[in-house]
Amino acid sequence: MARIVQKFGGTSVGDLARIRNVALRVKAEIDRGNEVAVVVSAMSGVTNQLVDYCTQMAPLHDAREYDAIVATGEQVTSGLLAIALQELGVQARSWAGWQIPIITDDAHSRARIAEIRGAEIIRRMAEGQVAVVAGFQGLGPDNRVTTLGRGGSDTTAVALAAALKADRCDIYTDVDGVYTTDPRIVKSARKLDKITYEEMLEMASLGAKVLQTRSVEMAMKHRVRVQVLSSFSDAPGTLVCDEDEIVEKELVSGIAYSRDEAKVTLVAVSDQPGIAAGIFSPLADANINVDMIVQNTSHDGTTDLTFTCGRADLERALKVVKDNMKIPFKTINTDKSVVKVSVIGVGMRSHAGVAQTMFKALADKGINIQVISTSEIKVSVLIAEEYTELALRALHTAYGLDAS
Repeated sequence: MARIVQKFGGTSVGDLARIRNVALRVKAEIDRGNEVAVVVSAMSGVTNQLVDYCTQMAPLHDAREYDAIVATGEQVTSGLLAIALQELGVQARSWAGWQIPIITDDAHSRARIAEIRGAEIIRRMAEGQVAVVAGFQGLGPDNRVTTLGRGGSDTTAVALAAALKADRCDIYTDVDGVYTTDPRIVKSARKLDKITYEEMLEMASLGAKVLQTRSVEMAMKHRVRVQVLSSFSDAPGTLVCDEDEIVEKELVSGIAYSRDEAKVTLVAVSDQPGIAAGIFSPLADANINVDMIVQNTSHDGTTDLTFTCGRADLERALKVVKDNMKIPFKTINTDKSVVKVSVIGVGMRSHAGVAQTMFKALADKGINIQVISTSEIKVSVLIAEEYTELALRALHTAYGLDAS
């Protein structure tokens, strides 16, 4: 007997027929003799509608009431799935976040999980009852409902799996696993049987939409084995696991890309101590995430400093820089027509020449690299957005990732 947490996203529970299909998948796991808890998202489109109601009522609404409203979507789904399971003869009971309870901090609309008290759910699972848990929500220190932010149901599922000491957390979505790159762009992309936590975290943070970044961080911290599966087929999925579980480690496991990038260049900044602190400290104080940074020093005592941030933060970043810049500079140039492309793989730790392969593949296609950044298991470059698809295909081939 194994203890499994299953999570079903919005498209998987998009209507009553799909909820009944989910119930059949849960029953199949029960029939295998396993203990099961299920985490569900709101039905597709429901959360957006609830958010829209809040905004229409008051653009600057109370965050606590916002949470009370948007949390209802998951509660509806959990109740409907519990009924569907009961109709199949399966013992089931729905649980709101506050009933477990899932304890969070008080950051309404973006709360973080502090603790899950799962003793009662474990007791009921041992008796054969399926716990159907509303994802995305918890209980704050003021005894009010909190929500975890977009993608929060993935985080709920992984955190619950850790609290219940589950053998595995199965994330059911509208894709059947993690691919070497976006299969909509690169037709030869192939599905990975296994991927390490570190690789999945890099891919999630660099644009892959399969798993939410916070959920991968939590899985890695608590060593929760996560399996990505499709709700609409019985195809094998992808297991996200510890590096020790993967015998043959690929040099490069995947290629990710992010269109949510903007480039900012400060031209002819006075080259003196404190430049970086003077620029990036105010940006950090304004909660603007800066990613890639490059600095070029010229012979006349000035430097050009380039960094990237999210496109949505560009105007705010420019205002912060202009308002707080005490070091002289000539001008600011910006570019939103850029994309970040990254090659990722734990095999990079023990192999040389990964970056060289990337640079040569792009050069052979006439693609200019604007900014470069690296970590232990990734190399990222910033290129013109128009070359995104060409770059992905070229790199996919260059690293031998094409499906045979």
